Amino acid sequence: MTRKMLPIFVSLALVTAAFAQKKEAQRLDKAAKALQEIATSDKGLNHHILDLAYCVMVYPSVKKVAFGVGDSYGRGALLCRKGADMKGDWGAPAMFALDQASLGVQFGGTATDFVLVVVSKKGVDQAVSGKIKLGTDASATAGPVGAAASTYSVTASQADILTYSRSKGVFAGVSLAGALTEVDVDSNTALYGKELSVKEIVGGSLEVPAAANGLVDLLDTLSYGRK
Repeated sequence: MTRKMLPIFVSLALVTAAFAQKKEAQRLDKAAKALQEIATSDKGLNHHILDLAYCVMVYPSVKKVAFGVGDSYGRGALLCRKGADMKGDWGAPAMFALDQASLGVQFGGTATDFVLVVVSKKGVDQAVSGKIKLGTDASATAGPVGAAASTYSVTASQADILTYSRSKGVFAGVSLAGALTEVDVDSNTALYGKELSVKEIVGGSLEVPAAANGLVDLLDTLSYGRK
């Protein structure tokens, strides 16, 4: 590479990085809007459930893809509480991908928002490992709503992850058992400027990127601390 070519390659790299960061910022913004919609409905995610959460995963606008039968794929974010006992404020997001190819649930061309609420230490351990097969690595069940959510007990239910979904404004109980969710390495690298493990990101010491402030502030507003 000649010296004359070097500035061009540097400029291209900077442009590519800026584009990638913008893309992740848009995803986080969509995640915040999806969570807002699901958490402000009487038939959606009750704030009491968020008070029980160690972590949450938000997947906005999951759609059926063009190839395969029943395949759908989405990108979202995992956020966990800070502190050794995970009772503090919400920390920086780790970007994740959701592959539902094995579900057999047909969403057609409709975009569906999903929120997964991690309510057990087992669920946390699986999430931090970077890969969860829902229903196998951690139990996943449709989350309670309404009066049932207000009195919900994690101990009594023995659930690891509670799931909520919304499609065209309609809330539906989908367990997502069989779906695979795993870390999106490329997206995390784009967001943070370097490759980091899920544990490094959600461990509580990493500064929340500006692109995620809206989502983190929303979670802090909806839930004051884990009970």
